Amino acid sequence: MAKSYLEITLKVDNADRANAAGVYNQYKAPFLENIKGATSKELLIRDEDVQVLHGFESAEDAQNYLSTDLFNNDVVTALKPYLKDNPDVRIYTVA
Repeated sequence: MAKSYLEITLKVDNADRANAAGVYNQYKAPFLENIKGATSKELLIRDEDVQVLHGFESAEDAQNYLSTDLFNNDVVTALKPYLKDNPDVRIYTVA
């Protein structure tokens, strides 16, 4: 069970959502298999935005993920063409 969550909210045009979902699908397994403390990854879709909810064993693991090559060199680079604004990044700890 996740003890912390990293929530990344993305503003993506409807026309680009399939491509953004493709990035999510491409990097879900590497995230779960290779990132310390990773427990889950879910794609949440609303009319106004798309959110990626990452589960971690600790808030420290969530924060550390933001510095990894997988996040910065792969995920961010792949998503950049589809983003309308800077992502909103938040870390939550389960009470």
